[in-house]
Amino acid sequence: MLPATAKWYDRRDSVFIEFCVADSKDVKVNFDKTKCGFSCLCGTDNVKHENQIELFEAIDENESKHKRTDRSVLCYLRKAQPGKAWPRLTKEKAKLSWLSVDFNNWKDWEDDSDEEMGNFDQFSDMMNNMGGDDGMPDLDGANEEESSEDSDDEKMPDLE
Repeated sequence: MLPATAKWYDRRDSVFIEFCVADSKDVKVNFDKTKCGFSCLCGTDNVKHENQIELFEAIDENESKHKRTDRSVLCYLRKAQPGKAWPRLTKEKAKLSWLSVDFNNWKDWEDDSDEEMGNFDQFSDMMNNMGGDDGMPDLDGANEEESSEDSDDEKMPDLE
């Protein structure tokens, strides 16, 4: 038995795990309050895959579900405490070779609060209102009084 390769990502009220198994059969997904179990037969060789995950936090096993496609099995785990970020999927900090973060779907939703956006708007307004001192030179048209020719511009010889 081999563990199936999996990717995961965090959302405000849920966690998603995608088991990357093509042509899966006999898919079994078990949700427990603090665990997720997955098994299936895969491919033409009927290779058996099995994963057991001790989750970082508790989930609502009755609201969690999964969906099988030809290329993968996507699991939707409903968090028992929505709004709490999971820094990792597993309870233990150990790096699992078959598990990775799905950066294509990852979103830093913690930073999307209205308060944070308000602070950004205030910062942006402050930056826009900051003007240069009246004594500061205007750099947009620096030294327009000088000749437009560069000092190293020389007449090029004619082509023969």
